[in-house]
Amino acid sequence: MDDAQPITTLSGQIVQMGHLDGSLIERMRHEALTAPAPWKAEYGEFQSGGWWTTSLMNASGDAADVRIADGSARPTTLLQHMPATAGLLACLGLNYMWVRLARLEANAFLWEHRDYDELEQAERHRLHIPLQTNTSAFLVTGGTKVHMDGGRIWRLTPTYAHGVCNLLGPDRIHLIADVYTDDAYARLTKHAQEPTVDERLPTASEADLSEHLATARRLADLGYTAAAEQLLLRLFYSFAMPEGTAYDLIAGLHTALGDAEASKRWTAAKSTLLALAS
Repeated sequence: MDDAQPITTLSGQIVQMGHLDGSLIERMRHEALTAPAPWKAEYGEFQSGGWWTTSLMNASGDAADVRIADGSARPTTLLQHMPATAGLLACLGLNYMWVRLARLEANAFLWEHRDYDELEQAERHRLHIPLQTNTSAFLVTGGTKVHMDGGRIWRLTPTYAHGVCNLLGPDRIHLIADVYTDDAYARLTKHAQEPTVDERLPTASEADLSEHLATARRLADLGYTAAAEQLLLRLFYSFAMPEGTAYDLIAGLHTALGDAEASKRWTAAKSTLLALAS
């Protein structure tokens, strides 16, 4: 297991920016819930299931095209059904690479990962506008959990390892915009500040990890291997741990079970999801 210490400061990884009008957010939420969205379950390797996206702006103009890539974004047919949302995006005047709606169901997780590694080298940023959320939905980054509450724009730096969960529901729905740096973006972020409310996770001790690994082993011995893996993956949302610890624990579990192929698979998953050099 890596002896490195977990990051225990947000260090600009997530900041809160301008407030938005409550009535506008409510109109946008209504549009997100009622528009004929072709929700897609993409990036299966990043999630437990229960994470769905649909595109509002991208290079193809196809709302069902949800695997992000660089390009000059244009409105999809879905955005034509969402005038309040389209109006805000136009008003912000940003240089959009991709704009999506993302819906995270109850008891759903996006596993620890980094983003943007597969894209071209360019200065870009990710903005979140929560349209529907609840206090059991939170993001973890740098050993800290943050609930992105509504009524404002948030900026996430997704090149840091992070993950998201929605424990109890209802569905968490965010508008997510990936944008390139320009003057409009600089104006938007001029008064950015770190969250006023966040919670540092307790640091995982060796005893904590050993206890959970033993529980996972018992599950696997009973034939519930997928449940054992998910138990270990969810530790990221309960403890501050060195980066990739959950993946190391799963690989170690499979080694102990005598499944070298599965151990290699999870070691490779760690490299892929955290964009580590092979």
